[in-house]
Amino acid sequence: MPPDRIDRFARHIVLPEIGGAGQVALAVAHVALVGLGGIGSPALQYLAGAGVGRFTLIDDGRVELSNLQRQTIYSERDVGHGKAVSARRWLANFDGEIAVELVDRRLTRDNAGDAIAGADLVLDGTDNFATRLAVSDACVASGIPLLSAAVGRFQGQVGAFAGHLPDEACYRCFVGDAFDADDCDTCAEDGMLGAMSGWTGTFAAMHAIRVLLSGKAAFGDPQWGRVHLLDGLKAEMRSFHIAKDPACRACGSNVTG
Repeated sequence: MPPDRIDRFARHIVLPEIGGAGQVALAVAHVALVGLGGIGSPALQYLAGAGVGRFTLIDDGRVELSNLQRQTIYSERDVGHGKAVSARRWLANFDGEIAVELVDRRLTRDNAGDAIAGADLVLDGTDNFATRLAVSDACVASGIPLLSAAVGRFQGQVGAFAGHLPDEACYRCFVGDAFDADDCDTCAEDGMLGAMSGWTGTFAAMHAIRVLLSGKAAFGDPQWGRVHLLDGLKAEMRSFHIAKDPACRACGSNVTG
């Protein structure tokens, strides 16, 4: 690594759990970030700050004034502009060495695989089950790990899934088939504590670093199938494990390639 990059990431490199080898692994990592809202914004900031070298930024939305309460990469000048383009602008101002690709269309079963192609990890922070399941199924088919994060009101949820592996669950194993539609409640209807988005997004970024460093540094522990629940009202966390569903139509034992 050039001297300026070593200086930039010195606080990581001195951590025995990450070290030089871990920092180099982050520098060559490629993360596809699906959804650049309340979760994707802080996750992007901390993953870029951690030294992830390449991003695919995926969002078909535009910045709205109400987003600024929790979507931390945007400012008033971004209102009305595409989120993907605005996120790329933030990233370019933050670290010009990071490689960026943009996907400014809505992901579906038909195009999700192409959008995430080549990524080492997909981090999904979208707000509807149809997109989340399309992304999950594409991850299974492409052999790419998925980090799924969601937030609402005062609750957050983060889980890592590797359904392409024989004994690991996918996101569809977790939620089932009943949600293949745009039927999620929205934060416009239910409300959202902005800081709750920040906690969930930064926790997702930390977990993403664990996944990316698996097998490369001591901090690497993907915790496949473990879902972490964040409670902002009680200021506490709990977690549980999702087992692989043999009948899952995405990753189950009856699926044929």
